[in-house]
Amino acid sequence: MFGDLMGMMGKLKETQKKVEETKARLNTVYVDQKSNDNLLHVTLTANREIKSITIDESLLQDKEQLEDYLILTLNKAIEKATQVHETEVAAVAKDGMPNIPGMDLFK
Repeated sequence: MFGDLMGMMGKLKETQKKVEETKARLNTVYVDQKSNDNLLHVTLTANREIKSITIDESLLQDKEQLEDYLILTLNKAIEKATQVHETEVAAVAKDGMPNIPGMDLFK
């Protein structure tokens, strides 16, 4: 009984370490998003950290238009980065979870 419990605890700690390693690796995974007309380009990491923003000169003439572009394009990029992040972390976590009877009921 205690051996099983200790084994599960060890497996959980190992999984936690792998999740943290995956999160660190996601700092090197980049997500690019462009506006529909390619006037704005943003790059984020899969951890949702902005790395670069490139703005076409024509957008600098209209503050409201630029703000709209930024909001739309950044939201799309954040959504993509979040999907990558969640997929990667969930795969590592699921792979490392110990087989606990009854846990399959929570899917």
